[in-house]
Amino acid sequence: MDILPDFSRTTHIVDPDDHHLFVSIGCATENLAIAAAAAGRPGEARIDPEGLVHFAYSAGPSRSDPLFAAIPRRQSTRSEYDSRAIAAADLETLRKAAEEPGVRLVLLTERVRIDQVRDLVIAGNTAQMQDPAFMAELKQWLRFNPRSAIEAGDGLFAAASGNPVLPDSLGRLAFDTFFTAAGESDKYARQIDSSAGIAVFLGEREDKAHWIAVGRACQRFALAATALGLKHAFVNQPVEVAPLRSDLAALVGEPGVRPDVVMRFGYGRDLPFSPRRPVDDVLVAASDAQAPDGAAPRRTA
Repeated sequence: MDILPDFSRTTHIVDPDDHHLFVSIGCATENLAIAAAAAGRPGEARIDPEGLVHFAYSAGPSRSDPLFAAIPRRQSTRSEYDSRAIAAADLETLRKAAEEPGVRLVLLTERVRIDQVRDLVIAGNTAQMQDPAFMAELKQWLRFNPRSAIEAGDGLFAAASGNPVLPDSLGRLAFDTFFTAAGESDKYARQIDSSAGIAVFLGEREDKAHWIAVGRACQRFALAATALGLKHAFVNQPVEVAPLRSDLAALVGEPGVRPDVVMRFGYGRDLPFSPRRPVDDVLVAASDAQAPDGAAPRRTA
């Protein structure tokens, strides 16, 4: 099975170099590897320089894996957590789960350093929300009610962020009226203050293969957190706003390295899931995977 990027669904403003796209491919690759091994079809992923993933299966015994069981339960839980500390043994479980060649993980649990990341997140959020193009792109991916979420099969469902469900017309009006930099910054501050820790992932090199490797490590971290009863959510503003990357790298002791992913984690309640497209919508036949002229694939496989 090949896992291919779908360039028709890129987010050009928040992700102009497709960094997040290839990190996401890494997450999908890790899910596939975990599920295949659990089903008795273990395999290896080969990544070419353009970021295309070829997963070759073999035969083996099926085996139980808590990470496999966590796949359908994992979610990015965008809410306040309960501020409880995490046991050292569980932090070590998270660290080991994320081990991946070419990827570094920095876990921050000291409140002073978490506060420093919070300040970078707020600075990044402010910069993004002052950009009309960013706001237009964000609004395009919001789904204000269940009908819109189900019809689109993608995007961020309002209830998945703890926001009220509204008709589309009222949702767009509320977004334009009440969605402010100050309000969002205050929300992010509360959410990070309530979190037990921050995880920062860094690839050793700035290329697609390492971005995919970061995605694999990040996904195992997220699944291990889910298996431990922990919640997590991305706070990637210091990664997405380029001038803040060096500040974040210095903060985590990795000057000169581009940070790839920032996640907060802790104990919290479940939120609704965002709907996703049916499996058939993201599968393509081998003959359709690459157009004859070398154009990008139409969909992700």
